[in-house]
Amino acid sequence: MTRTSRLWRSLAVAGAASLVLAACGGDDDGGSDEESPGAGGNAEATSDEPLRLGTLLPETGNLAFLGPPEFAGVDLAIQEINEGGGVLGHDVEVTHTDSSDASNTAVTQQSTDSLLNAGVAAIIGAASSGVSFTVLDRIVQDETIMFSPANTSPDFTTYEDDGLYFRTAPSDVLQGQVLGDTILGDGHANVAIMNLDDAYGNGLAQYLSETIESGGGTIAAHIVYDPQASNYTSEVSQVAAAAPDAIALIGFEETVTIIPELVTQGIGPQSIPLYFVDGNLSNYGADLPPGTLDGNKGTLPGAETGPEFQERMLEINPDLEDFSYGPESYDATMLLALAAIQAGSVESRDIADNLVDVSREGTECSGFQECADLLADGEDIDYQGVSGPVEFTEAGDPETATIGVYQYGPDNTYTPLEYVERTMSE
Repeated sequence: MTRTSRLWRSLAVAGAASLVLAACGGDDDGGSDEESPGAGGNAEATSDEPLRLGTLLPETGNLAFLGPPEFAGVDLAIQEINEGGGVLGHDVEVTHTDSSDASNTAVTQQSTDSLLNAGVAAIIGAASSGVSFTVLDRIVQDETIMFSPANTSPDFTTYEDDGLYFRTAPSDVLQGQVLGDTILGDGHANVAIMNLDDAYGNGLAQYLSETIESGGGTIAAHIVYDPQASNYTSEVSQVAAAAPDAIALIGFEETVTIIPELVTQGIGPQSIPLYFVDGNLSNYGADLPPGTLDGNKGTLPGAETGPEFQERMLEINPDLEDFSYGPESYDATMLLALAAIQAGSVESRDIADNLVDVSREGTECSGFQECADLLADGEDIDYQGVSGPVEFTEAGDPETATIGVYQYGPDNTYTPLEYVERTMSE
């Protein structure tokens, strides 16, 4: 079964029920003894089992800096869901695991197996597209949902996932466009691209290149590098030889090794503007000399995260310094809970069949309590997320996305400049 069947499944299975956050197993445990009530159906529907969720997010590896806000986003959503009554008569339960990164597949596989053996209805993760590709087939084979808050590779849109893969992060088709437009808008027409060699880096580099070239610019050099390399002297030398007027760096934590090499070879961020992406847009105050990144820019998918939501996340984890993909993780958790309520079931397939429906073309609502109350009244809902509207296409992608453009200050930390909304072409 391919993605094209999801719309028909959604129309056939709509549901409404109580309020919220419990869950069940992947494909053969849990579930409700009652029929799925359908939209406008039985508001008293319950499940014999709680909604059980798992996370596959980075505690270690080159994206470990994204882990804390992602875990906090999931935990905040679960707290609010359970405070609102839970899902189908039970509190939602969650098991956290480490995804590590694409260079440590043993950890990824072990975490995935532990979650599937625990019978979770959905796995929230991974953050890295490369990591997700290593386990997606295994998760789909188990008839379990994989719901990433941060995967951006365009390849997921057409992946054969039996309607079980979703993401709240937009495809890099959109981020590539916004980043390219930003570089061109700043007056740079001869751009060098350095990207790590994986599905994320290569995909984003492709769409950035297309945007630069379609806007009249040229790619001075395109350097693909190994993120596990001990140094990047050769790669930076190639960039320097190309004499670009801007550099786009698409990477992860190895960025803190590459930037000093750029400075050493005379093409550092204060000589040639450097542009970051979501994988390396981080606060580098403790890693680089003051002023190193002053004035440089980067992009990050997601709507503006206001101080109120940040404060709620800080109540979950007071040590948070970065909120990247926290809103997307929160929205993924909320959508899973609401889809379970609408389905009247905590079975993976039933939840998957309702995820598109709760994300669009109904009564707009935000927050768990408001949306759960509408479902209990038999309303079809359109969940409005903190990361954006999150209206799913049939492929499980956000149809419309907001990409933030950020700029670094003298302290090497970034602040927002503007937010750009883009829509995927159907």
